[in-house]
Order: sequence, then C-alpha cells, then structure tokens
Amino acid sequence: MVAELYRVYHRPLLSFVVRLTRGDVQWAEDVVQETMVRAWRSADRFDAGASSLMPWLATVARHIVIDDQRRKDARPHEAGEGPLESVPMPDQMEDLLRQVVVSDALDSLSPAHREILKETVLRDRSVNEAAETLGIPVGTVKSRAYYALRALRVALEERGVTA
Repeated sequence: MVAELYRVYHRPLLSFVVRLTRGDVQWAEDVVQETMVRAWRSADRFDAGASSLMPWLATVARHIVIDDQRRKDARPHEAGEGPLESVPMPDQMEDLLRQVVVSDALDSLSPAHREILKETVLRDRSVNEAAETLGIPVGTVKSRAYYALRALRVALEERGVTA
C-alpha cells in the first residue's frame, strides 16, 4: 500500500511541494516524506472509492509547509557561520606562541646584541640614553643595534616567522 502510494504520488506531490517551498528541494523532500508517513498512519480513513488521493496529500503537504514556516518564523533567524568566519578574533594562543618564538630567537643572539635590543627596543631608550646606561660609545650602540636587528631577523626566519 505505502510503496504503491509512493510510486504513484511521489513525483507529482514533490513537484507541488517544491513550488510551496519556493524551490527548496531538500525541504520539499522532507515535506513529501512526512506527508507519506501521515498517509500511512491514516490509511484506514481513506475512501476506497476516491479516484485520487492527490487532493488529500496536497492539503496535508501544504499544512506541513505552513507549520514549518511558522516554526521558523517563531525563532530568531540563525546567523550561520559565513559572516563570523571573516571577523578577526584575537587568538591568545597565537600571541603566546609568537612570544615564545621571539623569546627563543632573542635567546639565540649574543649577550651584547640581546643587551642592545633590550635597552633600545624593549625599554624604548634613545641611542644616547642606551649608550649612557651601558657605558659604551653612541657609535657602538648604533652598530650593535643594526647587527642585532639583522641577527634577530635571521633567527626569526629560521623559526618560520616572515615579515
């Protein structure tokens, strides 16, 4: 009975429901399946003399679509994943990994280069202030800072960090 019902009415009912669902074939398939289940449950109430069950099936399918739409309208619309994927979110793990890599790269430098970078970059001192603090000539601070930054760049590149 159900197999025969499905064979005879599936295609015309699906065509009807696709129009009701505005072309949403997946939703239409779900509605047709639910309609067939309801028809199977109500098989004892069908009029054996009826020439077609299509009017009854179409009415049931239409009610299912209306109920589904009301259910969807009753809930707030879902945002989905799309727009959220493009929103940059701060990733604390990425910052932590960056700190570890930079720290490791700094540790690979000579003590003199580490000391110059600590004074000029980390403590934000001018070349004159760093020279005074370290007790070395300004020219030496400039030279060490230049070579320290080059060495740091190489150390970071070796660890996979680029520009």
